[in-house]
Amino acid sequence: MDTTPAPLLPDVDMQETMPTTPIGLSRAGVTRSSKAIVMRLDGAERLFHADIRCFVDLAGSQKGVHMSRFEEGINDAIDAVAAGEAVAIDVLAQRIAEAVTGAQHARHGEVRISARYPVTRRTPVSDVASQEMYEVFGAAAAGPRGARRALGVAAQGMNACPCAQGLIQTQAEAALRADGFSADEVARIVARVPIATHNQRAKGTLYVGAPGGLDVPADALIRIVEDSMSSEIYELLKRSDEQYVVDRAHRRPRFVEDSVREMIRGVVDAFPALPDDAFVWAHQANFETIHTHDVEAERTGLIGDVRAELAGAATRAGHIDLRGWLAA
Repeated sequence: MDTTPAPLLPDVDMQETMPTTPIGLSRAGVTRSSKAIVMRLDGAERLFHADIRCFVDLAGSQKGVHMSRFEEGINDAIDAVAAGEAVAIDVLAQRIAEAVTGAQHARHGEVRISARYPVTRRTPVSDVASQEMYEVFGAAAAGPRGARRALGVAAQGMNACPCAQGLIQTQAEAALRADGFSADEVARIVARVPIATHNQRAKGTLYVGAPGGLDVPADALIRIVEDSMSSEIYELLKRSDEQYVVDRAHRRPRFVEDSVREMIRGVVDAFPALPDDAFVWAHQANFETIHTHDVEAERTGLIGDVRAELAGAATRAGHIDLRGWLAA
């Protein structure tokens, strides 16, 4: 048996060769690159388990991207942070985007980082400690005209359905009138007693970005997301807390669309210094209990357009999305 090693092939960089079909690609890259990263969040350094996605555009004359260069760019940016001061997740995303775009000799690069982290919160009535998990995101793009980045968060909560609640309220009012209660008494009762409806556990996601970066705390965005729903929820609830959450939710019934609008309005109200060309994206998914489907709603756009719309001005046709704003 011949055990002589096969001769080495010529050193051909296959990624740089002409593809069989010379068509440019909008993006190509790597996903599910998992890293342990020290990042700054709300003034404190934390260790995160993060998943990173990196993409660049690809010319029609190039067969493929250099996949190893994505990992090298990610590692170099992480090492630079480790050697100095920890940065926010959106800043890290921008540094990686700039690194991989240069390493790939591409015109445009895009990076998304997602991480989960625990926060210990106190329950609303019993005041016991409950560990809650949240998500934080960094999104960035780099190109010939510079780079842009955005910060995002995701949190869970619950919505109480206004439609079903309206039906139950009408039924209750009719039953009370039939039982001899006056119109004033009926109004007092339904105002005092929470009206039943079906509930939906919900997940809200909120991104904010501004040209040149922004100083928006992630925990402030989480408060906006949670307050947009009928009620916040907790991993641990004592009976007194459960009563509080259910009562609060049924006194604040909201559609999935209401929650998205409240998130957008919450950003405008909480951060009046955001420039008109800043970006906001609010998305919510509600997981139904009496239907087999789920429901979603979202709004993307520029802060200036949102302010004008809240003031009653005519709305612009179409809304720019996150990828479009980053690429701009």
